[in-house]
Amino acid sequence: MSATALTIAQAHDKLRKKELSSEELVRACIERIEAVDGKLNAVVHRNFEGALEQAKKVDSNGKFDHPLTGIPYLAKDVYCEEGVPTTGCSNVLRNPTSPDGLRGAGKDYIPPFDSTTTKRLKAVGAISMGKTNTDEFTMGASTETSCFGVTRCPWDLTCVAGGSSGGSAAAVSADECIFALGTDTGGSIREPAAFCGIAGIRTTYGRTSRYGVMSMASSLDTIGPLGKTIEDLAIILQAIAGKDLKDGTTSDVPVPDYRAELTGNVKGLKIGIPKEYFIPGMHPEIEASVRDAAKVFESLGAKIVDISLPHTKYGVATYYILCPCEVSSNMARYDGIRYGHTVQEKDNLVEYYGRVRSEGFGPEVKRRIMIGTYALSAGYFDAYYRKAQKIRTLIKEDFRAAYEKVDVIISPVTPTPAFKVGAHTDDPVSMYLEDAFLSGQVMAGIPALSVPCGFSKEGLPMGLQITGQQWKEEVILRAAHAYEQATEWQTKKPTLS
Repeated sequence: MSATALTIAQAHDKLRKKELSSEELVRACIERIEAVDGKLNAVVHRNFEGALEQAKKVDSNGKFDHPLTGIPYLAKDVYCEEGVPTTGCSNVLRNPTSPDGLRGAGKDYIPPFDSTTTKRLKAVGAISMGKTNTDEFTMGASTETSCFGVTRCPWDLTCVAGGSSGGSAAAVSADECIFALGTDTGGSIREPAAFCGIAGIRTTYGRTSRYGVMSMASSLDTIGPLGKTIEDLAIILQAIAGKDLKDGTTSDVPVPDYRAELTGNVKGLKIGIPKEYFIPGMHPEIEASVRDAAKVFESLGAKIVDISLPHTKYGVATYYILCPCEVSSNMARYDGIRYGHTVQEKDNLVEYYGRVRSEGFGPEVKRRIMIGTYALSAGYFDAYYRKAQKIRTLIKEDFRAAYEKVDVIISPVTPTPAFKVGAHTDDPVSMYLEDAFLSGQVMAGIPALSVPCGFSKEGLPMGLQITGQQWKEEVILRAAHAYEQATEWQTKKPTLS
């Protein structure tokens, strides 16, 4: 097995036994990126020299007490990391003198500090190799809004890798790194994980710190890992979860030993299947794969229960009111004054702001700013924003009532496997509908993950979504791990020459 194909647990074992050095592992990942990323476009900022320097320090120290010590990873291009370019894949934070057609003068944004998550990973010896592609400021479901261009699915280069954490998902799937970091606002970890045939988890809102991660929608954003196995997710989550004094939305709720919870035992676990998640027009093979997964759980001793989440049909519409409203506020900081794209020719401040933002932001960011500003404006606030918040409460209540009957809920991640590049480019609404099974968990602030559950006849991965109760990540990890161990989907690898 190639070193880059190792899981965290496997790599840690080899590092601890001195069968492999951290430097060798980092070099193997760098070589893999240089060999295949020209096809994928998953990695947008490279910090290879810094990674090698850190790996040598880890090897010199010789202690691999933590399972992440010496393990190379990639972070989505919204995680601030001291000294490493972090641009949100937006021209508004890129050097406008580079060949992207923009006028003016400036430089890529390079943070002078670390996000809490990357700081915690550094503390245990994990090694950052750079940043992965994302939809601009995470706004999209395919990475097609990135100023660096689309990331392609390792299983079929004519298809998208998903979004907005598509670069992270593709990098893990293609063995360019051992694990990666993503963010999930409306499904941006779970969808690309499903499209790329790997595991990814959205945590409970407040379980992981958002400090130092560029915000899209502050009441909806969560951060989490993407990995090759459920065990890998448990290891990473253990290192990054918990209260952060720099993020007032994080909670003092104790962090369980996630890895110890992976017992494989799901006997007596009550698993709900919501009828609203099986809709006309969804890919028949995806529905069949989820139904088959339910049978696997039954064979392991779990009990399947039919449930209803009646307000599911309002989830996407509610999300695409609330999210743009928060976008319109969060994007106001990008004005070209303190950092980012600037313009040289300007007559007054209003013109300057207009030119910076019109040149720097892409169409999807502009669209969401306009929608959000409209929905928050006088005369429309009650009709849109306030009503959406009421529906959000009803959706949350649906899940609360369901969890009086069941422990977890299983469903598809997406209605289709990975779609072709350009399939939804001219139809934003069809792109938004890719979130049909992903937005309810966001409204409720509860955890959910994606684990591979099959392949379509075209050879594209399909994902099983497991949703849990607030603060109960260990339960969905345990259920997913049991399913993973009973199947072989996670062992499949894409072929990239």
